[in-house]
Amino acid sequence: MGTNWLPDLSNAGRSKYKALANAIRDGVAVGDLRSGEKLLPVRELAYQLSVTPGTVARAYSVLTEEGVLSAGVGRGTFVAETTTRSDPSYDWPQILSLRSPLLPDMGQGELIRDAMRKTADTIGARDLLSYPTRAMDLPLRRALRRWMSDLPVGAFTAEELVLTHGAQNALLMVMQTVLKGPDPVIAVEELTYTGFRRAAALCNARAVAVRTDEEGPVVADLERLVREEGVQLFCTSSEVSNPTVRFTSARRRQEVAQLARRLGLHIVDDDCYSIGNHQAESYYSLLPERGWYVSSLSKALTPALRVGYVVPPKEYVADLERTAHFNSFGLSPVLSDLALHFMEDPRMLTVAAKVRARISELVRTAVNHLGAYDLSWNEDVPLLWLRLPEGWRTASFLHAAESSGVLLRSAEDFALRDGRAPHAVRIAVNGMVDQERFEAGILRLAELLDNPQEEIGV
Repeated sequence: MGTNWLPDLSNAGRSKYKALANAIRDGVAVGDLRSGEKLLPVRELAYQLSVTPGTVARAYSVLTEEGVLSAGVGRGTFVAETTTRSDPSYDWPQILSLRSPLLPDMGQGELIRDAMRKTADTIGARDLLSYPTRAMDLPLRRALRRWMSDLPVGAFTAEELVLTHGAQNALLMVMQTVLKGPDPVIAVEELTYTGFRRAAALCNARAVAVRTDEEGPVVADLERLVREEGVQLFCTSSEVSNPTVRFTSARRRQEVAQLARRLGLHIVDDDCYSIGNHQAESYYSLLPERGWYVSSLSKALTPALRVGYVVPPKEYVADLERTAHFNSFGLSPVLSDLALHFMEDPRMLTVAAKVRARISELVRTAVNHLGAYDLSWNEDVPLLWLRLPEGWRTASFLHAAESSGVLLRSAEDFALRDGRAPHAVRIAVNGMVDQERFEAGILRLAELLDNPQEEIGV
């Protein structure tokens, strides 16, 4: 570790060793620290960072166990050689799909295959021949609780966590648990994730739209909908609004939570898309008696395992467990064992850091070419929101983009049926293609934006 690279631990809080370990992982992931590079001795780095030698030693020890670092007696500590292999990027010669986020393989494939082999070698006949129980997936819930330990979710235990078959299944089960009466109603933001509406439809529930501003949902409008329409559940993504990439400010979250507490409104907070640092506390933390936190492994690691999870209000844990049991009896023991081996692989955190780094690289590539336009983005989010310049309507731009070999999503896809959508498109990061292919698609979009196809109707 040369003198030119030092991590910033100023916002590390109490767990400085975790912050240092994360910084070194990220440095390896983005290439600032390369295989074979020697790190500073423990005492010297501790002096440079104004932390204790024990903090540095603990971080080095954790990363050595993970295989990120290697240590030799009398030789020092070095960045280890890469221990995971990624599959080659897919070749999409005709059409580049930027409709839905596709993760790059930065070693997850190898970890999953290794976990499959370990599961096959260790799973017992009882688990192979029995229906699942809550006791069977407790080890996985504990692993997921550790995975979430640095997030501002709130105070909860692994025993209170409920597993689902992905986050979409989690949203459906929350609605099945919360919604009551012959005409249940949910509230969503004007432009929002379509899965909220799809889950509501399966519950025979109506969806109504809440107006939004630059800070998030407008509190007065949400109150109006609760009083006039009988809204029981507000569905939102406070960290990353899909598709607009906007986050709800800390102040607005406090205001919404206060309203929900006063009116008895439930809030489900879908936190699937944020894979980096969080902006503020979740609604579960702010409103533990009515807040529901939902997430999954899909956007950070892999959607293939279909492991989602819910942190419900404590008094609703038993109700949500019953809903899960009535839906599917729970996660298959084979799946929960496979996910557990995957989550406990010491290489997993380094692979996750590499995934974040690759997504950030692709986002920055898109911003470099499209940043002159009205673009919303976050380097830790695999989505970009592009408001089209004058001269382009959404439908004509989508058609022109597809004709040039690029598929996008329209703003209309995220609005309610009777809602109004701006002339905008969502661009999703495709990590399954190589850098050249991705950049070529972005350049084609830039060329279209530079040359709007003005038409005169008669």
